Amino acid sequence: MMADHEQVKQLLKTARGQIDGILNMVEQDRYCMDVSNQILAAQSILKKANRMVLKAHVNGCVRQAVESGEPEEKLQELSKLLDKLID
Repeated sequence: MMADHEQVKQLLKTARGQIDGILNMVEQDRYCMDVSNQILAAQSILKKANRMVLKAHVNGCVRQAVESGEPEEKLQELSKLLDKLID
């Protein structure tokens, strides 16, 4: 993976901490809107980490495949991922 490992790790650890906090909120029967807002915050962090990983993939693996003249496999991977993102 060509993404900045430390940044991605820190984002994922932050999201994990938020999820642990959300679990505690649910166990404490906290107000639904507060729980929902925290879920959205965790999703935002995970999206940011995913964007970093995907950008690194496009700038590294996909670029390398295109330059080598064999982009088909990487393009199919991206197509499948887009299907998941759109659904």
